[in-house]
Amino acid sequence: MKSIVAIYPGTFDPITHGHTDVVRRASQLFEQVIVAVTTNLSKTPVFELAQRVQLAQQVLAEYPQVTVQGFNGLLAEFAKQVQAKVIIRGLRAVSDFEYEFQLAGMNRILIPEIETLFLTPAAQYSYLSSSLVREIAILGGAVDAFVHPTVLKALQERMRR
Repeated sequence: MKSIVAIYPGTFDPITHGHTDVVRRASQLFEQVIVAVTTNLSKTPVFELAQRVQLAQQVLAEYPQVTVQGFNGLLAEFAKQVQAKVIIRGLRAVSDFEYEFQLAGMNRILIPEIETLFLTPAAQYSYLSSSLVREIAILGGAVDAFVHPTVLKALQERMRR
């Protein structure tokens, strides 16, 4: 049987328990999952790309078939480069659907040979987003329930600067 490469793209600024849950689910479906950490021109990240890659690698170390790679540029080009056949996208709520549906449609035009698969996180993570975690951390709130201890430490160090 041919191995299918799936990619899970995002900024992961920071990676949360919700992201990890989607990765866990994807790793049960595919023999190889690449967490594709990217820059987003419309966002100002808390962590630089290299640190987001490193944090994701540490958080996801328990999943042997998962690798983490940083990339810049168009997702379609990265997907072709790594020979992906599936793009994983997480859907938390109905509010995510319109944007994700639009992305999937555009990717279908750019890379018709690659399918988009939507996965939902466990119910306890359906409200969770990196944006909310960043905002809570910036305002001095506790985020330990939302992120891995490694990420918590990095956020605490970053907020002290």
